[in-house]
Amino acid sequence: MRRMSMALTLAVAAAGLGASAVTAQAAAPEQGPPFPYQDCLKATKDKGESPSQSRWHCDQLVEKGWVRPANR
Repeated sequence: MRRMSMALTLAVAAAGLGASAVTAQAAAPEQGPPFPYQDCLKATKDKGESPSQSRWHCDQLVEKGWVRPANR
């Protein structure tokens, strides 16, 4: 009986931790990708890339899902 109560306690604790993690994720402001294409171009320019290198680099990041596509 003791094993059953320990298992039940662990299961309830795990469920509580999972629920609090979901709540914390939902409350956090969205700061991750995808970032705007213009921000990507500005960042690559600040790093010293040429305009053609910047477009290529940002296009690669669009394919990976890190940057939103440009409004062309």
